[in-house]
Parts: sequence; C-alpha cells; structure tokens
Amino acid sequence: MENIKDLLPQIRRDIVRMVHDAQSGHPGGSLGTVEFFTALFFEILEDIDPENFKMLGTGEDVFILSNGHITPVYYSVLARRGYFPVEELATFRKLGTRLQGHPSTHDGLPGIRIASGSLGQGLSVALGVAQGKKLNKDPHLVYTLHGDGELQEGQIWEAVLYAGAKGVDNLVATVDYNNAQIDGRVDDVLSLGDLKAKFEAFNWTVVEIKEGNNLDAVIEGLKKAKSLTGKGKPVAVLLHTKMGYGIDFMEDDYRWHGKPLNDEQLERALAQLPETLGDY
Repeated sequence: MENIKDLLPQIRRDIVRMVHDAQSGHPGGSLGTVEFFTALFFEILEDIDPENFKMLGTGEDVFILSNGHITPVYYSVLARRGYFPVEELATFRKLGTRLQGHPSTHDGLPGIRIASGSLGQGLSVALGVAQGKKLNKDPHLVYTLHGDGELQEGQIWEAVLYAGAKGVDNLVATVDYNNAQIDGRVDDVLSLGDLKAKFEAFNWTVVEIKEGNNLDAVIEGLKKAKSLTGKGKPVAVLLHTKMGYGIDFMEDDYRWHGKPLNDEQLERALAQLPETLGDY
C-alpha cells in the first residue's frame, strides 16, 4: 500500500458500519485505537504471513488482544491486512458468523489466537507465549493491548509483577489510556494513579505515546518500545488516545463504549470519513 494513512478513515468507516448494521458492539474504543492497530499490523509486527496463519505463532511476532470487546477495529484491520476477505465484515455479530462480538477461536478465524474479552486475562496468556518463545529460542516478540479500565482487574497486576520479576523482556504491553470505561471516567470509577510509576516499580520499562491518535507518533513510539526489548525488562506502552476519535459527536464520550449508532448518527459519522479504499 502506497500510504497506510489511507487506511485510517476506511477502518473507521468499517467500524461504524459494522456496529450499526449489527445494532450491537463497541465503537468507542475501536475508533480510538485505529492508529495503534494500523501501525502494529502494517509497520511493526515482523514476519507475519496473513495468507498462511499459524495458530502457534512460531517464527513470527504475536499479538494478543486482551480487551476483546473492541473487535470492530481488530476485524477490520485483519481483513484489510489480508487475513480474511473484507466482504466478511458484513457478517459481524450475525448468527453463525466467525466474527463474533468477542474474539473466538472456535471457528478458526485467521488472526485470532485466543478467545478474549473476560477482562484481565490477556497479559497472563501473553506471558506464556513470550516464555514459550524464549524456551524455543524464537527471537520474536509478543505484543498486547489492554484497556485502562481493564487495569482495575487484579489478575493484571499479578502478571505485571511476574513479568517484571522474571525479566520477560520479549513482551510489549500497550495500555489504551483514554480515561473512559463503560460506567464513566476511569479517574472517577477507580483511578489508576501514577501508572508510569507503578509499572516502573514493578521493574518494567515504560514508553509514553502522548499523541495516540497520530499515526506517525504511534509508529515512532512502538519502534522505540521495540528497541527497548531484550534488555532484561518487559516494556509497557502508555498510549494516550480519545475514545470515539475521528467522529466529532463521539469523541471522548464514555457513553459510546458499547452503544450502536442509529441511522441518522451513521450518516453523520460517514460524512466525516472519506471512503478511501472501498467499503465492504
């Protein structure tokens, strides 16, 4: 692709259309992480082969989505990257689909390695994959994504403690730090405090990406995180984004965490997003 920035409005079109058509799903966090997913799958992950997907992920970088409810962005990017036909996006959350509301391994959808969405579990899974790679002398990395509200789960901190104590330095865990969760602002529901200091206290290296909805900044930040692996510590990326980014009436509004658009809202959203690569 000549310019991956053309993907950004198209992926956002996919997201709002999928959620609208199903009248179910999670558009807010999906819209906020478009730049992250685009950077990861089109610039950062090494040796991935969408047409020959291997469940075990040997000999390639692996991505684990922990906050599994943001499947609209995940499915769109996987399809646009060539893991499965773009036309299949039209089946999102439909009866019998491979594109369920949360990722499922049951139907063998390429790109999906774990069933996720029970929040708090993805980092533990990623640790197992990362240590497996070390045992198998596979030099590739494991990447994860978590919601900031997800960090209110205790299992996350067990995994953070373990990764730091055991020096799992082939792991890059990103937190979508948008300060919004299903019931309100994260600071109001259960504040995370000084998250950078917390990770550092658990023996992690921390990279902050202040402009998480700027593709160039995200690519630069993830490349920096990648350069810090292999140095005895896991790497945490604090990715500052806006929920609902790209659509003016949805931006930074926690109420769009899991609410579908109606017909009029879909028209308003699509009017702000040019069709750059063709709708499904």
